[in-house]
Amino acid sequence: MSEARNNTAPSSVWKSVLRFGLVGGAIALYFCMVGMVAAFDQRFLVAGQLTLGDLVLYVGPFLAGLSTARALADRTAWQRLLFGLLAGAVAALPSILIMLFSQQVNIGAVFVSLSSPLINILTFGRGLPDGLPLLVGVFGLLGLLGAAYTFLSQQARNAVNLALLVIVTVALFSDIPIRVIEKYFSARVARAIFQGNALLPLSAVVLSLLTVGLSYFGSLRAAKKKVGESKKPERLILGRYPINQVLSWALVIAFLLVLPQTDRVLAHVMMFIGLYVMMGLGLNIEVGFAGLLDLGYVAIFAFGAYTIGILTTQAAIGTFGLSFWVALPIAVIVGVVFGALLGIPVLRMRGDYLAIVTLGFGEIIRLLALSDWLSPLVGGAQGIVRIPSPSIAGFDINSPERYYYLVLIGVALTAFLAVRLRDSRLGRQWMAMREDEDVAQSMGIDLVQTKLLAFAIGSASAGFAGAIFAARLGGIFPHSFSLIISITVLSAIIIGGFGSIPGVIVGAAVLVGLPELLREFNEYRFLIYGILLVVMMLTRPAGLLPTDTFKRELESLEEGDEGMNNPVSAGG
Repeated sequence: MSEARNNTAPSSVWKSVLRFGLVGGAIALYFCMVGMVAAFDQRFLVAGQLTLGDLVLYVGPFLAGLSTARALADRTAWQRLLFGLLAGAVAALPSILIMLFSQQVNIGAVFVSLSSPLINILTFGRGLPDGLPLLVGVFGLLGLLGAAYTFLSQQARNAVNLALLVIVTVALFSDIPIRVIEKYFSARVARAIFQGNALLPLSAVVLSLLTVGLSYFGSLRAAKKKVGESKKPERLILGRYPINQVLSWALVIAFLLVLPQTDRVLAHVMMFIGLYVMMGLGLNIEVGFAGLLDLGYVAIFAFGAYTIGILTTQAAIGTFGLSFWVALPIAVIVGVVFGALLGIPVLRMRGDYLAIVTLGFGEIIRLLALSDWLSPLVGGAQGIVRIPSPSIAGFDINSPERYYYLVLIGVALTAFLAVRLRDSRLGRQWMAMREDEDVAQSMGIDLVQTKLLAFAIGSASAGFAGAIFAARLGGIFPHSFSLIISITVLSAIIIGGFGSIPGVIVGAAVLVGLPELLREFNEYRFLIYGILLVVMMLTRPAGLLPTDTFKRELESLEEGDEGMNNPVSAGG
């Protein structure tokens, strides 16, 4: 038995230690050289103990130890822990070499982030060379922790991951809970939990223990409930919905209704998240349901915004002066019409070609809005200003809290439409077309009509969101409708999961809400986008909350690739 467990050759063991250790060290060094470690080190998560820069720096050696222990699964537990420790220590070598090299050659002009503050962080304030052994020891300990992580059960891993996520989230967005606590309790209570913008060590420990306990025992209870489901049927409400599902939805709705009253800044951020959710749900119809990769979606968003601006203000061609509520359905109709018109030239295109052409359409619309030709109508580079806010029976919607409720209604309507379409005959036609257009056409699906309906219906929510966006800002300009909006909406769908409505909401919250609340790190926004997308493709290619259909499609594609690489299964 011992021979079977230790069948890995010694040379392979050391290769794994060196390979994963150097990769982990390269990750740590990369974060150092782009300036993330030094910039994030200014933000404490746990007062006096842990900064966000530390957390970013420690990712590399932790992953090195974790990957090494997994690669050497046939070894004993003590050997895996030892090799994990060694891999973590190896991860310190790239940073040590670059620091020593900087002492001999002035490379600060090229790598501006390699400065005294960074060296001070890496040597834990001891400087060179006294701090180097400490760096090796800390990285080795992190590698050991990464190896030990592999011994935890799935429930324990989920509990630890959730605890870390809660600590980081509460500490990063501490401004919001501090204001809420001070508003509804007292400043003394806030000071008992937070120090500045960071959690006190005792608060972090208590919060971690509570999270781990609730997560672990909650997972055990769910497992027991799953075993007893066949013996005890759930009680139904209205003969259709389980009572726990109804209660969960009631709590979610109550939370969303109360949320903007807790903090004004949070209401502003949630409003913008809602706008991207509306656009994401619309683009999800095109990309997630129908498989039409549209990168010019921002053009429809612009059409909705400019329609509201033209119809509610004084334009050179005349004074319209319509109210927001009269102009809103017109903006949605304009979005639908132009969505279909922009879809007509690309009906025969697929995949990357479709994405490139629609990207070009989006840029054409933005340049037309900047041109002198349409300046009398849309204002050119000066845009349209003094767009009035909507009002209901003399009640003006002119604050983030009030716009939040308007956006929430828009999200609810868009989500309802998306759910009904997904489960309809048209939705099944879209999904069949997404899987294989040729087979779908051979089954009698009209590709032209189905594609145009996807472009048109998906554009309705973009026109709706653009109308609210214009009214909220009170002025619109061509530069407000750049390509990055389309990329952000598409990224939200990728992260959440193609075709997944809850996934779109989660993706928008991650990609829009976090940068809005963490504007101090705004310069690293796109870098974090890229890292997040790469990690998602490697760890959860189907997305955070994928649909069962898309998961099955992805699994079948992976099995097909394996079959092509296997002569036996491929029929060779």
